Amino acid sequence: MMHPAITALLRYFEYQHLPPHLQRISKPCAELAHKMAELPLEGPEVTVGLRKLLEAKDCFVRAALPAAGTPVPPPPEDEEKHPIF
Repeated sequence: MMHPAITALLRYFEYQHLPPHLQRISKPCAELAHKMAELPLEGPEVTVGLRKLLEAKDCFVRAALPAAGTPVPPPPEDEEKHPIF
């Protein structure tokens, strides 16, 4: 059974509510977070690692947003032609 602190952190990795071009960025972080949470690791460093991954995911998503005052560009016509991984 997963520690409640880990379960609480995993909810912040949800990405389905994001537009497709941001889902592409957020999804790999969410997948990694869930893989790490399923490992038989114990101790406070597990939640610290997940929090740092969450911070990194937030940075990656913000990096994909347009600068203030810049119009939002349309998403690529075919997301499959522009995969992250």
